[in-house]
Amino acid sequence: MKTLIWAAFALLALIWTGLAALSAGLAQWLIGAVASGEATQAATTIGQWPIPAWAALWIDPAWVQGLQLMWLDLVQWLSQVLPSIDGLGGWISALVWLGWGIGLVTLLVVCGGLHWLAGRVSQPRPA
Repeated sequence: MKTLIWAAFALLALIWTGLAALSAGLAQWLIGAVASGEATQAATTIGQWPIPAWAALWIDPAWVQGLQLMWLDLVQWLSQVLPSIDGLGGWISALVWLGWGIGLVTLLVVCGGLHWLAGRVSQPRPA
């Protein structure tokens, strides 16, 4: 039972670490895209995409166009409001890894408690 607990810990820790690394990398990429103006260009391009004919059967084209305009307005607003967002990359990455550490310590405490509980349950009780 204890082996199963620590195997689950290892698997969950690996998934948690991968998620944190992916989140930190994605945040860095997104901040770089907003700071360089690439996000505004991409949003403009996406806002001009036509709705496929097969999708128009299920989705109202006016709703999709409204969503595209909202997305474009949001990205343009962000590029104007956050011109110096590039400096936040280090802070956001540090916060992601701080959250990773807190989550991993919490997972370690839970698995340690389960290990202790499994040891208490498997011991025979004196008569």
